[in-house]
Amino acid sequence: MLKVGLTGGIGAGKSEVSRLLASYGAVIVDSDRIAREVVEPGTPGLAAVVAEFGPGVLTPEGTLDRPKLGAIVFADPDRLAALNAIVHPLVRARSAELEAAAGTAAVVVHDVPLLAENGLAPLYDLVVVVDAGTDTRLDRLVRLRGMAPDEARARMAAQASREERLAVADVVIDNDGPLETLEPRVAAVWEDLRRRADQD
Repeated sequence: MLKVGLTGGIGAGKSEVSRLLASYGAVIVDSDRIAREVVEPGTPGLAAVVAEFGPGVLTPEGTLDRPKLGAIVFADPDRLAALNAIVHPLVRARSAELEAAAGTAAVVVHDVPLLAENGLAPLYDLVVVVDAGTDTRLDRLVRLRGMAPDEARARMAAQASREERLAVADVVIDNDGPLETLEPRVAAVWEDLRRRADQD
């Protein structure tokens, strides 16, 4: 099994690379999706969040009110740390289950937005960083995601710098151009990952 960490700044195109790798046969472990799953209604994760933050973080339907919780934790580093202390261990445990189920010959790609920020590079055999210039990312966030330019800049600034991400990269996928130039680059990286997995 080859364990790969995949990351990239917001707007760099990490999700598209993840989608392409999945289409080639990679087993994708998506941290963001798992983080949502572990706090769904009826889970111990949601119960722990409510115990910590109070029933005010629930919608009338009993699901987690993400904007309300976000307003609390992003304004207070201690509250964010409390939330992470609940969610991160649950995400790690679920990720380990999915990885174990993948089989010994698999290429398991952990899609982790905040890999550089959280110092997670040592957990993987290899780190792949999807990279794009600041102007390209800003344009995508405004044009494709409908963000206001100021909001997009703030979201980008809240993440690791481009230099910090590149410093942990074993492989860099340049995604500064149009989508059609990305696919052959990702295909070449996939061939390399398959070769490495076969050598293990």
